[in-house]
Amino acid sequence: MVAWKELFSTDIGLLSLFTIGFIVVMAGYLIHYAIKKVDEDAKHAK
Repeated sequence: MVAWKELFSTDIGLLSLFTIGFIVVMAGYLIHYAIKKVDEDAKHAK
């Protein structure tokens, strides 16, 4: 319980939360980009 309070109330906790969120969003973008490029390659290969 103390960890959750520290995560949302301290500077380092908020920075950690921001970093985790940024990594998740970046991973989602990279997955989306890779899938799009694979589809484009498949269309050009035909």
